[in-house]
Amino acid sequence: MSASAGAPAEAAGPPLRETLLSAGYLRLLLLSVLIGVPVALACFFFVSFQHELQHWVWESLPRQAGYSAAPWWWPLPALVLAGLILAPIVTRMPGAGGHLPVNGLGGAPIGPRAMVSVVLAALATLPLGVVLGPEAPLMAVGSGLALLAVRALRRPIGAKPTALVATAGSTAAISTILGGPVVAAVLVVEAAALGGPQLVMLLLPCLLASSAGALVFTGFGHWTGLKIGALSLPSVPPDVNPDAGDFLWGLPAAVLIAVLITGARLLGRRTVAFTARRTATRTVLCAAAVGVLLSAYGLSTGRSPVDAALSGQIALAQLAAHPHALSVGTLVLLVLWKGLAWGVALGSLRGGPIFPSVLLGAATALACAGLPGFGVTPALSVGIAAAAASVTGLPLTSAVLAVLLMGKDAHDQMPLIVAASVVSFVVTQLLGRKGRLAAEPQERPAT
Repeated sequence: MSASAGAPAEAAGPPLRETLLSAGYLRLLLLSVLIGVPVALACFFFVSFQHELQHWVWESLPRQAGYSAAPWWWPLPALVLAGLILAPIVTRMPGAGGHLPVNGLGGAPIGPRAMVSVVLAALATLPLGVVLGPEAPLMAVGSGLALLAVRALRRPIGAKPTALVATAGSTAAISTILGGPVVAAVLVVEAAALGGPQLVMLLLPCLLASSAGALVFTGFGHWTGLKIGALSLPSVPPDVNPDAGDFLWGLPAAVLIAVLITGARLLGRRTVAFTARRTATRTVLCAAAVGVLLSAYGLSTGRSPVDAALSGQIALAQLAAHPHALSVGTLVLLVLWKGLAWGVALGSLRGGPIFPSVLLGAATALACAGLPGFGVTPALSVGIAAAAASVTGLPLTSAVLAVLLMGKDAHDQMPLIVAASVVSFVVTQLLGRKGRLAAEPQERPAT
């Protein structure tokens, strides 16, 4: 590199060093580490309690009623109850239970008052099977606790540091269920759309907070033995090198997944318009519609509706461990009924959009895995990466998430994972431009 090319970096270096070594920024880094610990503890008990409630509703209670598994009609009363609980929360409580999941994970950090409604909405409805994930509520809890910690200091630290601390809190929260600090850090980098000193200043507090949080979260999981509900694949199909056939079928599969995810989000937008008036009544109606769609899956397949209900991380792990357990027809029906239920939930209920979309993508790709030359392992990789890229609008984050989920199989699958992520992102943008629903990055951290 020539001297002239290196000059700007030298000129920009001292201000960045001065900022990073300033007393105020060092205090901010320390505060970020300290925030990561209580955020992780709160997230741990949040997801553990949610998991226990989910287990009781969908496994213990059906057995107590004399069923070996939840019968086809089980989602009907469960989802009506979810709607009845959620309706007064979204219409009367501060924060309205959180933002609508069709808008992604983003939005301004919420304060402690609004955080109460988010926690109530999530814990009272997610275990009942609303086809949404815990990621958005967790981020809200993280930012709310971070802002509460800033208030506890009883000394103003400025609007920009406050926003940065809130972002660090939400990043620490999301890192607990998305594979640790790496995915959270990449998400911050990609969503912020920044470069240079601003990126470094934003990234360091988020890395420290999420690292401290992930350490505490994982440690408590081992210590207590409680289920933590993180998105993970304990077992994946045998590793194979993707060949020309995998790319030949994998990239069109990524296009199909982008079309399906975008279609479900369009349904979510229509649902938003439907619930804009008479919100309480129509929220209950939408929840009931989700229950009908989940019951339709049970009726049409003869399987328990639990496959299509809930957020999908458990079903995704089972699908990855036993990719041939469901027939192609059952996978198609799973995508149909769960996709419709997810679309309705996106515009009316409360939760995160990512977990269900990843299951939909994996099921779609595995349904295509019977095509000549398209392997199960490449199909699973394509499904995860393409769905995440379509719903988040963050192709790099989606590729990293797929790599971490695939574990030891990821090395050979990386070219296909990256290609599927990019193709899905581009197709989603093209479809969104035509349908006025381009996927925006899910979180734009404050800077």
